[in-house]
Amino acid sequence: MSCTHTKYSVESPLNREPSVKELVSSFITPGEISYDRNHGPVPHLSASTHAIQIDGLVPNPLHLTINELATEFPQHVVYCALECAGNRRHTMRTMLKEVEGIDWGDAAVMNCKWTGPKLRDILHRAGVQDAHRGLHVAFSSYQVHCQDDEWFGGSVELERGLSDAAEVILALEMNDSPLQPNHGYPVRVVLPGIAGARWVKWLDRITVQDHESTNFYQRRDYKVLPEEAVDRDTAEPFWDQTPAMCEVPINSVVAVPEDNETVCLSDSEKLEVEGYAVPQGSHGPITKVQVSGDGGKNWVDAQIENPPSDDLAGDKVRKWCWVLWKGKIHMAKGTGREVVSRAMDAGGNQQKEHSQWNLRGVGYNGYGRARNLTVR
Repeated sequence: MSCTHTKYSVESPLNREPSVKELVSSFITPGEISYDRNHGPVPHLSASTHAIQIDGLVPNPLHLTINELATEFPQHVVYCALECAGNRRHTMRTMLKEVEGIDWGDAAVMNCKWTGPKLRDILHRAGVQDAHRGLHVAFSSYQVHCQDDEWFGGSVELERGLSDAAEVILALEMNDSPLQPNHGYPVRVVLPGIAGARWVKWLDRITVQDHESTNFYQRRDYKVLPEEAVDRDTAEPFWDQTPAMCEVPINSVVAVPEDNETVCLSDSEKLEVEGYAVPQGSHGPITKVQVSGDGGKNWVDAQIENPPSDDLAGDKVRKWCWVLWKGKIHMAKGTGREVVSRAMDAGGNQQKEHSQWNLRGVGYNGYGRARNLTVR
């Protein structure tokens, strides 16, 4: 291992999320309020000594330093959301059935500006020109031991890694500053539209191979197992049969008000609500968000907020981003009230009331909800 020291531990990794109200206060998520998901300690590495090995089924294996990544390749900027596969697990757990895993609320997501060389440029230098069917590109970090494996890794199909439209980069910066250690300093993979489990931090190896990553977190976690897998024993035969979660599903969240709040109607007898929505994988941007105060019988179009700068204008730039939205809805006064939201994207995807229950509680994208409200 090349790390000089670590923080946290295998037994007690850094896992946290902000309040959802705090999260939607900014279109670009500052590092200090972002969520963190780890399966082991956070290594503190030196950019001057760290390097990435590119190997496997490549004609020209490479060894690239951080300085070479920053100076020998064009630097690409992509604005996109990073979402934990377990985001909204609490809602699946409480509205459908008990699941395994950290009890994530609605704020295990962040929307940031990422900068670094494109993966396709690096693969081209390694002599990889075509995405042959059946090949994968695997990302690995051997810097620290994890809870369920001695290293951390993930993979996607090579076709995505070589696609210019997919905008896969090796990020050196987040929000115009070097990555923070907890976000993968000095380099991490950024896979727009893909579940956060594949965005390997503290990256030290990229391998082109004829199979998926063999890492535990690719093969035996972060999969939407069938509903008959109700415990570890019944799940066993399905791990190798079920594809690894890749693209995130369309989603929306009600951030204001939050569950269990007491809220007051405006003079017009309406309730002001707000939240965020993310598109499904590569099908962005979000095109519409609707909210309801009567359980989905009647829907009102929410207003999608304009991005904060001209740099974010246009569907191409916003394809991978979340949107922040606001709306006003009629609500009946009383207790036990609920606000629900649903989103649509450019690919025609629309949220449904609930998504499939699965043992690991991943990929939940039923209606956004603020539950058990007292409305006055």
